[in-house]
Amino acid sequence: MAADGRSVTVSVLNGRRVNAVKFRLRGLSVAETAIKTGLSQPTVTKALKAYHAGGWSAVPVGPRGRGITKKSSTTIRDAKEKKINQFRESTDSGASIRTTSALSIEQFETRSTLTHLQMLEAEAIHIMREVVAEASNPVMLYSIGKDSSVMLHLAQKAFYPAKPPFPLMHIDTTWKFRDMYSFRDRIAEETGMRLIVYINQEGVAMGINPFSHGAAIHTDVMKTQALKKALDKYEVDVAFGGARRDEEKSRAKERIFSFRSAQHRWDPKNQRPELWKLYNTRKHKGESIRVFPLSNWTELDVWQYIYLERIPVVPLYFAKERPVVLRDGALIMVDDDRIRLDEHEPPMIRKVRFRTLGCYPLTGAFESAADTLPAIIQEMLLASTSERQGRIIDHDAAASMEKKKQEGYF
Repeated sequence: MAADGRSVTVSVLNGRRVNAVKFRLRGLSVAETAIKTGLSQPTVTKALKAYHAGGWSAVPVGPRGRGITKKSSTTIRDAKEKKINQFRESTDSGASIRTTSALSIEQFETRSTLTHLQMLEAEAIHIMREVVAEASNPVMLYSIGKDSSVMLHLAQKAFYPAKPPFPLMHIDTTWKFRDMYSFRDRIAEETGMRLIVYINQEGVAMGINPFSHGAAIHTDVMKTQALKKALDKYEVDVAFGGARRDEEKSRAKERIFSFRSAQHRWDPKNQRPELWKLYNTRKHKGESIRVFPLSNWTELDVWQYIYLERIPVVPLYFAKERPVVLRDGALIMVDDDRIRLDEHEPPMIRKVRFRTLGCYPLTGAFESAADTLPAIIQEMLLASTSERQGRIIDHDAAASMEKKKQEGYF
């Protein structure tokens, strides 16, 4: 028969309550836990509720009976108040950029368990605050894509009501989509953040372009070398990036805090452990760190967060009829008159969208009807391929992503 607390001593009852919480956390049902512990099902439920509200210290009950000073009568409430304060200090939660409003205990109880996206958000905000506390001159690499938009939104949340204490840096190859440039300038104006635009003028003087020199040389000169020069010019010690581990296998092995040598090279065999979300930011003079707050996000997470937070993104992500040509199995959008068309290569009008954005001659679109955020999310739920399959620069085995990253790529 289940014990109701009157037939056993307080110490025995508290031991059973602790065991009940452990069983429930392991996945046992309330009924199974009640049988194993000898507690009633309501008592099991109350013990777990106390744990969620105030941690292990809130699970035991206090002494009962006449003449007993009931110091424990406020234990759970005090624990709840403490957890509310920790919640307010640790993260800003909500559908818009704002500080967390005052919560009653009753309101907080319904929110004390974070959702998957809220946990990812809290982790990213913690990482950003950790960087600002340790770095002397950080920047946020802004590629204008969806990941950059999410990262910027998180930065605004992390330091609200102040502006993020670092500038945006865009490495401009001069070959981005026109919609990307207009979106970049609009966001910079709306946020009021300083925007650093860096172009490798040596590459421009040499006439480097995707058509004459190919994807590998264009990417190396106008992206990799440009990035290294920009970081050196502005003496950047930490650079935020929007890379995610689900994008590509070399990114899957990279740590959140990725250390680079004085020559900006990455050694995948020499990475620091990041146990218990503790980050070692010590580095030698001249070294730098690339930090990826979205490492643990997936493409689906990004789109769901954009939808929930109403984050603006480049219109190219939404399906629309656009002029394209078919090259090497990829639909390349005709974005301006610099594209070199063959005589027998007339542009076709197709309803397409992009999963990833880069230089327009090196970025493939795909046919789609997803012209709203819910439709994109539905499409992502059914997707079985990586978004980076649309990047032509990733198709060259001789210039694999890992090799490019070792040489200083994003």
